[in-house]
Amino acid sequence: MPFVHIEVVAGRTEAQLKAMIEDVTEAVVKNINVPAEHVHVILDEMQPNRYAQGGVLRSEQK
Repeated sequence: MPFVHIEVVAGRTEAQLKAMIEDVTEAVVKNINVPAEHVHVILDEMQPNRYAQGGVLRSEQK
């Protein structure tokens, strides 16, 4: 059973996240030949004020 962990900054729509998960699942099925029902996708959404790049919070970036 493959597990795929994805971390993103919150702000995407439910439809965008669903499409991404479907595409990731399809890629795993295609490339390692496992049934889709065995693919686990774990999605963690970080709040913009809990993620920084270069010492600047994402919530403060333009």
